[in-house]
Amino acid sequence: MTTTDLNLIRTFVAIYETRSVSGAAKRLNVTQPSVSYALNRLRDVLNDPLFTRTRDGMVPTFNATQLFAAFRTALDGIETAISSTRQFEPGNSKRSFRLALSDLGELYFLPLLVPEIKRMAPSVALEIVQMDSDRLGDWLQTGAVDAAVGNVQLIGGLARKKTLFEESYSCLLSTSHPAIGKAMSLEDYVAAQHVVVAPFTGHHLVEDVLGEMGLMRQVALKVPHFTNIVAVIASTDLLLTLPTRIAKAFAIDGRMRVLPLPFPIPSFDVNLYWYPHAEDSPAQKWFCDTISKALSTA
Repeated sequence: MTTTDLNLIRTFVAIYETRSVSGAAKRLNVTQPSVSYALNRLRDVLNDPLFTRTRDGMVPTFNATQLFAAFRTALDGIETAISSTRQFEPGNSKRSFRLALSDLGELYFLPLLVPEIKRMAPSVALEIVQMDSDRLGDWLQTGAVDAAVGNVQLIGGLARKKTLFEESYSCLLSTSHPAIGKAMSLEDYVAAQHVVVAPFTGHHLVEDVLGEMGLMRQVALKVPHFTNIVAVIASTDLLLTLPTRIAKAFAIDGRMRVLPLPFPIPSFDVNLYWYPHAEDSPAQKWFCDTISKALSTA
């Protein structure tokens, strides 16, 4: 296979995964006309339109879908062999990495991760993208983000994951709460008023567990994110149920305390997610290894 032929395959795979000529051009660091030219050449070689342009992006034909698996596997093998001869030098790199986190992830993980990155790679930039579980699979596949940390179900595709740690839920409340002392009963929990964060999946899990017991808690405040919610908990008699590690971090200033939930609730895994883009494997491997090292002992 000639160098030109290999570039055609790279272009095909990039269009297939990004569903966009502009997205493929950005990934390959070439112009959009170059991508269009390569696509037209490949169409001539294969005698197939390969992609149809729609309002939802470049939709692959049946033949293109069949070809993708073989092309992706072959390209991964080639790129892995090439990347093994390259090295990523974090101390000299000015690369930018994008990491998807929830707002809770930002609050808890960044103080652990950023110092480690800056220690090893002082000129590397980090951009945080607000987690969107529904779009994360596409983001990882297209390279819109380099990695993600959280608890996300059914990403699918070739995305990979590594469990960083197992987490549980606890209750955060003011140290001066008027009705709850050193221990909290189920009756205390149900009688109290609660704050819930709308997108937080743990909220639904709590409701499901209580519902199975025929109980329901009183939701006095619903907010879209965790920002500034700590001040509300510290100054009221509201309760907040959230991951234990984060609850303990919030309570460190002494205004709040953490109590175990008075009913059993399943724990969950906090995972690192990434997509194996072989063409960027040395840099991506360093980034994922650094995340794993910084957060596995969180």
